[in-house]
Amino acid sequence: MAYGGAETSQAINTIHAAMDMGVTFLDTAEVYGPFDNEVLVGKAIKGFRDKVQIATKFGFRILPTGQGLERMAGVDSRPAHIRESVEGSLKRLNVETIDLLYQHRVDPAVPVEEVVGTMADLVKEGKIRHIGLSEVSAQTLRRACKVHPIAAVQTEYSLWSREPEGGILHTCRELGSALCHTARLAAAS
Repeated sequence: MAYGGAETSQAINTIHAAMDMGVTFLDTAEVYGPFDNEVLVGKAIKGFRDKVQIATKFGFRILPTGQGLERMAGVDSRPAHIRESVEGSLKRLNVETIDLLYQHRVDPAVPVEEVVGTMADLVKEGKIRHIGLSEVSAQTLRRACKVHPIAAVQTEYSLWSREPEGGILHTCRELGSALCHTARLAAAS
């Protein structure tokens, strides 16, 4: 769901209220803002890190200047960029480990095996705990799982977007990957 600007203190209070109501999973991405949402989540979870699981995403090349979407310069899942993105996310979130790291979009220039291999190395290094993929096909998920278990797949799924029922939902079930759906209220449709 799209949302407008909010004062930092109001946004942090909203996250704290959600946590008070039992929310324990916070999902963000470097591209949200860009970067601003990760900083906000990092401030909100200070002192509460043991009470929440943090998911974030990498995979877009973000230009240093411009506003909003004009900073987006395409997808980039090269290993060096993955590592650069993770280091930036760790700093912005002010955490030592990211619980779940997603590739935000498939990068046609980088084989998923190479992407997941880099992410698996980050698991071994303790920088991330679990690997996720966003907007992947069942075939791509199968290829990825041959390299390392995929904990979660994020995809649009709502009353208006039923495509996951045609393949990825069943593949997730078969391979033991959770399906984390976006646009539950069809906000992106």
